[in-house]
Amino acid sequence: MKRQLPQLSELRPLMQFSRPRLDRRAARLEGAADIGDLRRIAKRRTPRPAFDYVDGAAGQELTAQRTREAFAATEMLPRILHGTAAADLSVQIAGSASAVPFGIAPTGFTRFMHAEGEDGGAAAAAQAGIPFTLSTMGTRSLEEVAQVSDAVGKEYRAPGTRWFQLYLWKERERSLELIQRAQAAGFSTLMVTVDTPVAGQRLRDVRNGMTIPPKLTARTVLDASYRPEWWFNFLTTDPLTFASLSGSATDLPSLINSMFDPTLSIQDLEWIRSVWPGKLFVKGVLTAEDARRSLDAGADGLVVSNHGGRQLDRAPVSLKALAEVRAEAGPDVEIILDSGITSGADIVAALALGADFTLIGRAYLYGLMAGGRAGVTRAIELLAEETRVAMMLMGAATVADLKRSGQVRAPWLEGGQDLTVRV
Repeated sequence: MKRQLPQLSELRPLMQFSRPRLDRRAARLEGAADIGDLRRIAKRRTPRPAFDYVDGAAGQELTAQRTREAFAATEMLPRILHGTAAADLSVQIAGSASAVPFGIAPTGFTRFMHAEGEDGGAAAAAQAGIPFTLSTMGTRSLEEVAQVSDAVGKEYRAPGTRWFQLYLWKERERSLELIQRAQAAGFSTLMVTVDTPVAGQRLRDVRNGMTIPPKLTARTVLDASYRPEWWFNFLTTDPLTFASLSGSATDLPSLINSMFDPTLSIQDLEWIRSVWPGKLFVKGVLTAEDARRSLDAGADGLVVSNHGGRQLDRAPVSLKALAEVRAEAGPDVEIILDSGITSGADIVAALALGADFTLIGRAYLYGLMAGGRAGVTRAIELLAEETRVAMMLMGAATVADLKRSGQVRAPWLEGGQDLTVRV
C-alpha cells in the first residue's frame, strides 16, 4: 500500500472545530442522547438525598427492577415496505388534546430536585402541548402552577392542560378545599391516588436522612462542595414547602402517616365523584377487581400504576397488569400506563399493549435535575423523537395504527408464551 502526505486542500474541509459554548447547561443538555444521559448529568449535579429520592424505590426495590425488566422483555415487530412517510404522535386523552402520547406524572418534593421545580415542569409541558399533573405534595400551589401553565400556553399557543393528583385527607373538609381550588384554577382532571394509605419504606431516604427542608449537616455541607449551583439556587429562592398544604414542611412519611387516611374506601371515591365535576381518574389500579370497583364508583378512567415501585415492594408490574385491567374495563374506558417509562420504546410498548396514554415521572425529573425547565424540555424532546422513530419503523402513521397493528410481543401473556397482542 502506497502512502503519501495528506494534502492541505483535502484536510481543510474536515477541520471544522466548533467554538466553546459559554452556556454550559445548554451544551450538556444538547449532548444528551437519551434519558440515561440526563440521569447521569442529574446524578453529578444534584445532592445525593434529592437524587436518591427520585432514583430509589421501596424496600429492596424489586418492583422497580422488575418493571424495567418487563419493558426490556417486550418485542416489537418492524413492518417493511409499508410506505409510512411520517408519524402523528398526537392523541386525545381525558377530553383534551396532547401533542404526544405521554404527560408528566405527579411528583412530590419537586423543588427539592431543582429550584425551578413545578414551574419548570409545568412550563415545559405547556410549551410541548402535553398535560402536567400537580401532586398534592407539590412544592408550588395549584394557583401558582395554573399561572405558569396559562402564561406559557398563551405564549406558545398550546392548551396548557393541567391535572391535579389528590391524596385523601383524614379531614374531609381539607380534601374538599383542595378539590374546589383545583376546579377554580382550571385543572380539568382529578387523579385520585389510592395506593398510599401509608408511606412506603423507601430505604435510601432513611439512610440519607432526607427531610424537607434538608438539614445542614457535615455530610450535606461536604456534598454541597461538589454541587454549588444546586445549593446556591436552594439558598437564594423562596423556602421549600408543600405549597398546596398551607405551606407545611416536614418529611414525607410523617406527613402521609399523620394527615392522609389509611381507611380510604370505595365510599370515599364515590364522595369525590359527587363533588368533582370534571374527569376523574383513579391511580394505582393493578387488578381487574379494583378496575371494576373504581368504574362502578364513577371513575371516568384508570391509571395502571405501581407508584414506580415506591410503595409496596413486590407489587405487580404495571405493564403486566395492563392486559387484565383492559380486559375488565373494555375498549371504551381510557387507561393510562404509569411506572418505569424511560424511553420512547417503552411508550410504544405500553400503547400497543392496551394503554391510551402514558405518564413519565423519573424520566422528567432526571431532566429537571439536569437542567431545570430546559432539561424537562430536552427529556420531552428525546422521548418524542424515540416514539416517532419506533412508530415509523413499525409502519404506524398514528397512535391508533399502532394500537391496531398487533406488533408488540410480551412473554408473560397467555401462560408465559410469546404472543402478539391485538387491542
